[in-house]
Amino acid sequence: MMNAIPTDYVNYKSTAVFEKDAVPKMFLHLHNTKAGVYGQIHVLSGELKFYGFTDRRGEVEQELVIAAGETAISPPQYWHKVEFLNADTRFRVDFWAHKDSEIVAQNQSERD
Repeated sequence: MMNAIPTDYVNYKSTAVFEKDAVPKMFLHLHNTKAGVYGQIHVLSGELKFYGFTDRRGEVEQELVIAAGETAISPPQYWHKVEFLNADTRFRVDFWAHKDSEIVAQNQSERD
């Protein structure tokens, strides 16, 4: 989970800033990114808890609290979800893919 994003990858898409009362439910349930796409979570206020899973129906293999001003990286095809720890938590996700990839060229979805 604490993978670094490769240096030849670019931030090609970002979400809106999400708050507890206005976050797509998908983020609160297991989801992942497709092959070739890293998600970089930026917590802007409050705290967010990240859960990483061994696979789609697997066990929790890691839990990480991301505080305001911190980021965490979810690698491609990694099953995860997040949980709001504070009422004032706000975050966004930047998506990164290889600079020469079709994903970037076509601004493709981060998911299959």
